[in-house]
Amino acid sequence: MKQTKKSTFKLLFYLKKNELKKNGNAPIMVRITIDGSAKTLGTKLEIDPNNWDLKYGRVEGKSAKAVSINQKLDNIRGRIDTIYEDLLKHEGFATAQKIKLSFLGVGVMDDGLLRVFNEQNAAFKKLVDKEERSLNTYHKYTPVYAHLTEFIRERYYRNDIAFRELTTDFIREFDFYLRYDKQCTHNTVWVYTMPVLYMVKLAIKKGLIRDNPFDDYEISKVEIDRGYLLKEDVEKLIRYDSPRRYELVKDLFIFSCFTGLSYVDIKKMKRSNIQSFFDGHQWIISRRKKSDVASNVRLLEIPKRIIEKYQGTTRNEFIFPVPNNVTCNNHVKKLVKKAAIITEQKVTFHTARHTFGTMFLTEGVPLETISKMMGHKHISTTQIYAKITSQKISKDMDIVTSKFKIMEEIFLTAI
Repeated sequence: MKQTKKSTFKLLFYLKKNELKKNGNAPIMVRITIDGSAKTLGTKLEIDPNNWDLKYGRVEGKSAKAVSINQKLDNIRGRIDTIYEDLLKHEGFATAQKIKLSFLGVGVMDDGLLRVFNEQNAAFKKLVDKEERSLNTYHKYTPVYAHLTEFIRERYYRNDIAFRELTTDFIREFDFYLRYDKQCTHNTVWVYTMPVLYMVKLAIKKGLIRDNPFDDYEISKVEIDRGYLLKEDVEKLIRYDSPRRYELVKDLFIFSCFTGLSYVDIKKMKRSNIQSFFDGHQWIISRRKKSDVASNVRLLEIPKRIIEKYQGTTRNEFIFPVPNNVTCNNHVKKLVKKAAIITEQKVTFHTARHTFGTMFLTEGVPLETISKMMGHKHISTTQIYAKITSQKISKDMDIVTSKFKIMEEIFLTAI
């Protein structure tokens, strides 16, 4: 396939002096010329004609405004250069009209990133309405779409961008935008880039693009200390005579502390999930809503009694009449305060799941067993609980060290 010679491609920034703004500024235009055929584009930028360098097609001076506009012009030039190279690579030729349309997003947006993303969000919402997917996960996708939309408008002056225009630089610039413009933490950036990665994989699967722009981009979640309650804190909560309106949430929280099930897994738990095994004990047999990984937990006496307590309280197959997540978190917060439980970190309903992991690990249950019960895809996820218990031991040793000061002094004097 014959390619257009690159020497025919020219790009020129100029001022449209015959259409001055009311403030006296002139719009900055860009002219794309290929094989003598030219097309013009507006840049949505303007400048005082007296500050324009006609020879170099840039703003004169080193003022903050001059630097800012010149950077935006460089971005536009880079964008157009990329479109030109991309057209040569995939279609074998390029015209000024094709570059203009591509830059404006006309005729190439059938496979636009935001368009596909929006369609995926709409499809995901329907699954949420059917309770087949998590509302929390949907709420992670919607801000990503909003950030991407704003990013593309600010950096590329577009309403969308074609998948074939995605590059590693785009991903890195979006990363930078999230960290510094939006002040997102590292883990939030990780959460926000994962849906974009999913969209790229979807585009590759559909044949929209060949190369994955994420191949040269690396990011991973940084594990942080997870909040949890100590065994004695759980005992405090069990003993606490809670008001009737908090009783259900208290029982559900304790149930999670002894099963490791998350809020959504408890909410969707049905009577059919309770089964008797060869060992004569009852087990909760389920698949995690979040990861679709099997989670098999033997019922101890406390969670068994809680199930019996709420037998017949629902009109369907679900075991518990679970309130919404916001109500649960609010009630847990009040219960912890009323029960005089002091913790370093905020306690939410999900803290009960972390409590299960640390409490059972501390009591000697092997890491592999806990990993199976919690339905973790990788044991590395479970290993964070081993780290937590080691940290707890270290802190306990720091406290007890001071109690041996006098004995240490006597020992040092004696040697």
